[in-house]
Amino acid sequence: MSRPLLFSALAGALALLSACATTQPSADQIADACDLLTDNHDWYKALRHSSKEWGAPMGLQLAIVNQESSFDGHARPARGPRKFFGLVQGDRPSTAYGYAQALETTWEQYKKSTGNRGADRHSFRDSVDFIGWYVNNTGLQAGVGQYDYKAHYLAYHEGAGGYVQGTWRRKTWLVQRANHVAGQAARYESQIKHCKALRPKFLGIF
Repeated sequence: MSRPLLFSALAGALALLSACATTQPSADQIADACDLLTDNHDWYKALRHSSKEWGAPMGLQLAIVNQESSFDGHARPARGPRKFFGLVQGDRPSTAYGYAQALETTWEQYKKSTGNRGADRHSFRDSVDFIGWYVNNTGLQAGVGQYDYKAHYLAYHEGAGGYVQGTWRRKTWLVQRANHVAGQAARYESQIKHCKALRPKFLGIF
């Protein structure tokens, strides 16, 4: 391949990668679900699909993603203190990764249960489908209502068994976080409901 053609091919590949990359939303976008989903319409379609499939409210799904990863598809828990006189990086407290901060074992259960074998934790669509699946399962197992946002987040963190046993009652910080997530979920639901830009267009015109 000649040098001009090689440069042209490389430029095309870089442009394609740039087009496929998802930029982490700004603080202003994160604060308003209407702006966030208007600018990331594929995210809206993924949320709507998960909501229809599993019954998990879109606002709850968004609030969990916001709390768990701040919409960073490659988020991981912070490492602990460095070891061996600072020469070796500290360990991460868990295998949580991606938009939903799903653990490896739970993610494998999700893939096996849904048949979504190629699911990636850094995919927004797969992550919100995971959240919908998890919310549906814990709702059935723990008897949590569809719009009980606080309880769903507690169960998301503690698991259905931990929620029923009340392990969260000893964790004041977790209860406070769940209250915050519940408030955010309600705001997101309202913002989505009143967002004109997300309403279906008649024949693509109005």
